Amino acid sequence: MSANTAHASHGNPFQPHDFGRDVILAEGRALVALADTIGEEFSRAAGMLFACRGAVVVTGIGKAGLIGQKIVATLASTGTPAHFLHPAEAMHGDLGRVQANDVVLAFSFSGETEEVVRLLAPLRRLGAPLIAVTRNAASQLGQEADLVLALGDLREACPLGLAPSTSTTAMLALGDALALAVSRMRGFQEADFARFHPGGSLGLKLARVEEVMRPLDECRLASDSHSVRNVLIEVRKPGRRTGAMMLVDNQGALVGVFTDSDLARLLEQRRDLQLDRPVRDVMTQKPAMLHPADPLLDAVELLVRRSISELPVVDDHKHPVGMVDITDVLRLLPEPERPPSGDTSDVNTPSDTPPNAAPSSTSDQAITLQFPTVSESS
Repeated sequence: MSANTAHASHGNPFQPHDFGRDVILAEGRALVALADTIGEEFSRAAGMLFACRGAVVVTGIGKAGLIGQKIVATLASTGTPAHFLHPAEAMHGDLGRVQANDVVLAFSFSGETEEVVRLLAPLRRLGAPLIAVTRNAASQLGQEADLVLALGDLREACPLGLAPSTSTTAMLALGDALALAVSRMRGFQEADFARFHPGGSLGLKLARVEEVMRPLDECRLASDSHSVRNVLIEVRKPGRRTGAMMLVDNQGALVGVFTDSDLARLLEQRRDLQLDRPVRDVMTQKPAMLHPADPLLDAVELLVRRSISELPVVDDHKHPVGMVDITDVLRLLPEPERPPSGDTSDVNTPSDTPPNAAPSSTSDQAITLQFPTVSESS
């Protein structure tokens, strides 16, 4: 008999949306009740994980094991070394992963799961302290544990009261709370998060300029006292080159940039005599610049706001150390998010190109980039 038929026979047609709402409300009430029980034992558990000199070894089987694997991921990504130990595999050699300086975090709602209980004596012999996340301290798991984080007597949201639902939601919330509490105790910051999330759009958002910039030996660099003609000869580079050259004074500090578009303008306006004048006469002075430690998003914001394609990177003394090129940033974006190029414009130069001027080089194209907020996952 179908669910609809069964309910209809009692004059109460089944409404999935009503049922779904009831499930969420039931699990939500369980979480509120669980929050009210958080106290000194939770602080002790957080302290044990914080003081752990090895790794947090998380174990559990079935749905509780799946929750445990998620908690491993949360711990690891927020600064606490962790790995998962499957109870069955542990009995066939994987116990070698556990050391005395580790802390074991075991998930089992009943606290009587055969595979988990069988693991308790060997774990005790290895000397690693055990934290149990279970219904109560009276279970076999609870009695063997050094510390119990009790979930309480929860009723599963499943109509039969059998399928793990409320209990696994409570485990997940408690595990997250524990992992994030330890992360805060460590003083875990956004820069630390970035080190563990180098990939994806989130990794790009948290990246620093130094991770993306082209090193100085791949950039074009010249003295501002040399003529335009000599500069063009001096700074020739094999392979892919930047569309802008950085110009320095006699102390080696950045004082300007000269772009392919600047050269095109001189030729289009028949200002050939300027080619034998010092490049400082035609360079863009006081260009926007970055520090290697700046967030990459600062670079993107400047590139977009000024409609430029390259930004010099300088050290604390304004000596050039590299260049951020928009094409390198684009290569870091996931392919579907790569936008088409927009209208051409000068690199680090006011947009004053005459309407009939020759098109700028590809490296001079203005790009609009969109990045996710920090809350989005990688």
